Amino acid sequence: MQNLKITIIQPDIVWENPKANLEKFSKWIEKLEETDVIILPEMFTTGFSMRPEILKETMEGDSIKWMKKVAAEKNVSVVGSLIIEDKSKVYNRALWVFPNGKVEKYDKHHLFTMGQEHLNYSAGNKKTVVEFKGWRFCPLICYDIRFPVWNRNTEDYDVILFMANWPSPRHHHWKTLLVARAIENQSYCLGINRTGTDGAGLSYLGDSGMITPKGIAEFMGETEKIQTFEISYAELQDYRNSFPLLEDRDEFNII
Repeated sequence: MQNLKITIIQPDIVWENPKANLEKFSKWIEKLEETDVIILPEMFTTGFSMRPEILKETMEGDSIKWMKKVAAEKNVSVVGSLIIEDKSKVYNRALWVFPNGKVEKYDKHHLFTMGQEHLNYSAGNKKTVVEFKGWRFCPLICYDIRFPVWNRNTEDYDVILFMANWPSPRHHHWKTLLVARAIENQSYCLGINRTGTDGAGLSYLGDSGMITPKGIAEFMGETEKIQTFEISYAELQDYRNSFPLLEDRDEFNII
């Protein structure tokens, strides 16, 4: 199995301004050299807004069209979370767009009640595993990271990733939980966060990054940045074979 190059975009998101954000990302991606997957944060066109009534898009909206255009032109998968209305419900929805235009989706399951997300969005009820170039990815969103039963590697995924708008007051939790999720699930773990201050006055310290299955972390710091990481399938399998803790997983069902 080939290694993969994963590019994380860590922006200072322009508050509730999809056009400005897409223009910013386009300029960064235009200069990007070879990669396989480009990942953006949670609600990457708007910031973590509780105004879905004015910001929601459909599955045929401009932001998804932009993701498909980038995926096709760069021959990559493009991943990120958007405010999406689908069948009269609004979701914080992660989208995985393949180079051929195919789209896989995951709707955030754990809504952040302390930020009133549950009053403005509907919760998803199932995990998604995306297969790309032989790798299995489990995309999740922000607050989901705090619930290890939901994160548990019962699907034999190789990479778990968290798109987030994770604020600075709990920044230590962000870095600690990313490492924990990598170790306990014996997978690569990717965290994709934002920087700057949003329209609600919340500040963000970034530190997107990649954590190996052994818990070795490389974080990106606090400024706007784009960085590419390489993950090795051989190293993942060698570690799992030498220390096969997943064979002792508990069996359970989430009702």
